[in-house]
Amino acid sequence: MNAQPPAIKFCGLTRVADVEIACALDVDYIGFVFAHGSPRRVDLARAVELAEAARRQPRQARIVALVRDSSPGDVDAVVAAVRPDLLQFHGSEDEASCSRFGIPYWKALGVLGVDDAQAHVETSHPSAEALLLDAHAPGGAGGSGHALDWSQWPRTPRRLVLAGGLRPDNVANAITLTRPFAVDVSSGIESAPGVKDPQRMAAFVAAVRACDH
Repeated sequence: MNAQPPAIKFCGLTRVADVEIACALDVDYIGFVFAHGSPRRVDLARAVELAEAARRQPRQARIVALVRDSSPGDVDAVVAAVRPDLLQFHGSEDEASCSRFGIPYWKALGVLGVDDAQAHVETSHPSAEALLLDAHAPGGAGGSGHALDWSQWPRTPRRLVLAGGLRPDNVANAITLTRPFAVDVSSGIESAPGVKDPQRMAAFVAAVRACDH
């Protein structure tokens, strides 16, 4: 159980203004999506622009590059251009595929429920910095806005990231039930896919940091 409120990750950022607000709110992680088919996907040029904007801020968040079943060459290109602090894998990547880049990584586990998640979190991707549990079928895209059954959250010493269906009005309850290492939000702070809403961003951060651990 964490003694402090969980870390906060804003994912799917596509605009410099949203990066600046996220950094001003002192979130811990900001994520750029490179997965094909996502409405929040950015190309390398835009990602470099966003990363440079983040690094200019007095308060700097760790930069996360989200990929899904990308070729090693494509991931190498992201690493070289964007220089992320962390990779986040959302596909069927195995342990060797995730760890080959020499960068800390999170691995998303797509689950429709958490009945069998306990076994997965104990054995999956042992070198991962954290495992992200999201409410989608294994191999799915994630970012659906659907929530897991938080009352059946697995208990483990491993770092777990809570994602899926989080909003300013429910994140405190979700944290109380799950006690995650971090919370990851995208659609819950948006006015449209890839367009973050400043008021929702601020409200989400305030709700997380008000949690009593």
